[in-house]
Amino acid sequence: MSLSSPDISRMKRDLAALVAINTENPPGREREAAELISAMLSEIGFDMTLSEYAPGRTNVIGRLENGAGPCFAFNTHIDVVPAGEGWQQDPFTLTERDGRLYGRGACDAKGPLIAMIEAMRWLAANRNDWSGTLMAIFVADEEVASKGAKFYVREAPAHIDFVVIGEPTSNTTYSAHKGSLRPLVRVHGVTAHSGTPELGENAIFRAAQLLGLVEETHQHTVRCRCHPLVGNASLTVTRINGGHADNVLPGACELLLDRRMVPGEDEDTVKQEIQDLLQLAHDKFGVRSEIITFKPTTGGATETDSDDPIVLAGVEACAAQGNPEPGPFGFQGGCDLVHFRSLGTKGVIIGPGSLAVAHKPDEFIPIDEFIAGSKIYCDVALKMLKH
Repeated sequence: MSLSSPDISRMKRDLAALVAINTENPPGREREAAELISAMLSEIGFDMTLSEYAPGRTNVIGRLENGAGPCFAFNTHIDVVPAGEGWQQDPFTLTERDGRLYGRGACDAKGPLIAMIEAMRWLAANRNDWSGTLMAIFVADEEVASKGAKFYVREAPAHIDFVVIGEPTSNTTYSAHKGSLRPLVRVHGVTAHSGTPELGENAIFRAAQLLGLVEETHQHTVRCRCHPLVGNASLTVTRINGGHADNVLPGACELLLDRRMVPGEDEDTVKQEIQDLLQLAHDKFGVRSEIITFKPTTGGATETDSDDPIVLAGVEACAAQGNPEPGPFGFQGGCDLVHFRSLGTKGVIIGPGSLAVAHKPDEFIPIDEFIAGSKIYCDVALKMLKH
């Protein structure tokens, strides 16, 4: 027996209340939403903790113990990307239209969060059907640098055996995701009057030489690293900034590189490879450059083995809700699974809503997926917490 009839009216009310709280990141301000989530879970018997890594940047941690057994956690994030322009309605007022619920965070990831809470309500009310510890870990800041999840992991929490990460996957199971590194590289030159460029060294020209090597490295080395679920690794440039005056030869040029890693790649090794690339540019062209910093990202790549019980449970639960292609697949972006995997936790990524509409104006979650998502979450938990 599992969750057969979610209370969709309640789910809509809960999602409307959560969407109405602006948690755009930056700046985040998750505290008010965290308090609302905490109240929802307290009502059904969870022991609740609010944990801040900075003022107003709040994680919600709930725990429900129900005898001996494994520890199973639901995780997703409270923050959303900025609403931006182009909405047909107020992004912070949940709007129902044509079988869809529109609002910022409706699918990424407040919709999955509310579907998880609906599943936890059923589990809390039917404790004879499972045994173990059920946790809710809803974190701040996933959209920028996963500071909430990183803070949770640093606090040395109790062991968690299994986790389901809520992200918009159209209710399919993802068992792997890419990671990212973003080094900010400064290329040095020598300033001079632009009328006598021979008296200086043009940092933008030097940066172009480095970028040629970046493209070559991507084409012949990095993209050859392929994972069966997430595809190829990559190296590219996403920002460039150089010069300070119209008539002055630029003495510096900054490049933001974007390195997408696949499961199996070691972050420290990748950092050294980037450093080696800068050295190659120096040896080959005389380019003088340095890594100023690594900009914050969600984190590295990870995977859970496709034959692991949590992956099989996710695939089975998604298939049971009529999904003809239940997975497992690989997530092209990053998410917080990597941080739970660092604790030894096995996990998958599942959620209602499509990544294709996340981060865009008129973001929405299909109501039928919203309902099915809560059933999937409940089924996966029951499979992992069975007597």
